[in-house]
Amino acid sequence: MSSTDQSHATGGSKVPQTAQEKLPRGVEENVPNTIHDTGSTGSKSHATGDSIVPKPIQEAVPKKVEEILPDAIHDTSAKPKGGL
Repeated sequence: MSSTDQSHATGGSKVPQTAQEKLPRGVEENVPNTIHDTGSTGSKSHATGDSIVPKPIQEAVPKKVEEILPDAIHDTSAKPKGGL
């Protein structure tokens, strides 16, 4: 992960501005909004392909639940972008 040279806060933040500018967006979005408000819920889908699962459900369930579904229903088989 590299720094972004910008903050992704959309509301108030207790994080120093210089730190906000150096943190990758994913880190900023996982900090509780009460500390650094990005408007993000921290929830996301782990689908890397097609899915018939409604988006709000994809975002609400843990990654492991998504991964046990057959790829024909909720595809998580592809490597993540910029993967390890």
